[in-house]
Amino acid sequence: MNSRSYKIITFGCQMNEHDSEVISGMLTQRGYTEAAGEDMRNTDIVIINTCSIRENADKRFFGTLGQLKKIKLANPNFTVCVCGCMMQQEHITKKLRQSYPWVDVIFGTHNIHEFPDMLEEMFQRRSTGEDWTVNQIRSSREFRVDRVYRDSDRIVEGLPAKRLFGHKSFVNIMYGCNNFCTYCIVPYTRGREKSRRPEDIIAEVKALAADGVKEVTLLGQNVNSYRGVSADSGNEWDFADLIYALNEVEGLERIRFMTSHPKDLSDKLIAAFAECDKLCNYIHLPVQAGSSSVLRRMNRKYTREQYLELVRKLREAVPGIAISTDIIVGFPGETEEDFCETLSLAEEIQYDSAFTFLYSPRRGTPAADYENQIPEDVKHERFNRLVEVMNRGSKARNAAFVGRVCRVLVDGPDKKSSGILNGRTEEFKLVDFEGPEELIGSMVDVEITASNTFSLQGRIVSEQE
Repeated sequence: MNSRSYKIITFGCQMNEHDSEVISGMLTQRGYTEAAGEDMRNTDIVIINTCSIRENADKRFFGTLGQLKKIKLANPNFTVCVCGCMMQQEHITKKLRQSYPWVDVIFGTHNIHEFPDMLEEMFQRRSTGEDWTVNQIRSSREFRVDRVYRDSDRIVEGLPAKRLFGHKSFVNIMYGCNNFCTYCIVPYTRGREKSRRPEDIIAEVKALAADGVKEVTLLGQNVNSYRGVSADSGNEWDFADLIYALNEVEGLERIRFMTSHPKDLSDKLIAAFAECDKLCNYIHLPVQAGSSSVLRRMNRKYTREQYLELVRKLREAVPGIAISTDIIVGFPGETEEDFCETLSLAEEIQYDSAFTFLYSPRRGTPAADYENQIPEDVKHERFNRLVEVMNRGSKARNAAFVGRVCRVLVDGPDKKSSGILNGRTEEFKLVDFEGPEELIGSMVDVEITASNTFSLQGRIVSEQE
């Protein structure tokens, strides 16, 4: 046990967020304490959990490293650790090894479970070496612990996690991706698909429910391709099988999942939305583009027409289901006609919300070498037109909630307004309403009184009403 403090800086998706919860849980188990406040000078160890999806994440990472170097120069015992998807790219780790000698620990997505031991190994090396001086910070690598696996079939069970919320939790059901979309670096950083055993997932969710968790979000790069082999029967479970089993967990009230690939969205899973009362009426279904020709170059393995048919089936099974999406603007070779197809698809579907991105070439992916890269000014002009259509659809979908009473899981106090709480409906709508902080973590009925593009406002409905 020791008294060192730590702070984790997380970039990227829910998978990274959950990885950070696991890192925090392991460190807490070893006796480390999480540092309070935002000032990184007031902690002993900083861990940066990196993301490779967008170029902007790379820039933020190296910008943060620059800030940490200043702290390191002022305090040689300050410890810097880096992990996550960026560490799975050889050109990134090579750059770190050559140009950032003062980084103390480097590890990847496949050996998170080893981090506490790596950290202790680094401290041991440092304690038996010469005095840790500013000159060594600039030039010496002898104390660094550096271990990155390019891929691994191993799934480590039973790792502790320090959850961000007491009432909701992420649960990994699978790791990696086999899709190889031409723009995406994930298969190269997270490795090939591997699914956890259903019994392990069910046991984890039961333990979470017993600990007060009301909502779980099942995580995977493509949860629809989950194939877990039962340790008891040897039978293979698909994702819908897992949903039906988790729907029976006592004490659990909500099930969500991220992310769902359209090519693997089965009729069986669509039926689960109608038949499983705990499965939220919400799906994140990334389309990426509304043009079949662009989808083909992206290697998405579905067409515009097939995607629209999935949306039709979902809304037929659950008329009020909320649908969000991801869309990339300016993929190489995207014509104005292609982009207009994306606009028309967005107008036809009227998404509840969307994550819209400018195409960002990622080194090592096929699309980075495609000809006909779209000029930045064209990307931005198209992006602005798409956001306008998306916001119009979101605003209309939110307006339909006014006058309804929704069940809301209270997440916490509003960061800007005193006395205001935030929570989510099962459709993942953000709701602001007045209430005491004692309600955090509980379910309350809220009448929706107003709406805007990105959120709803409401008032708590008392039991007498």
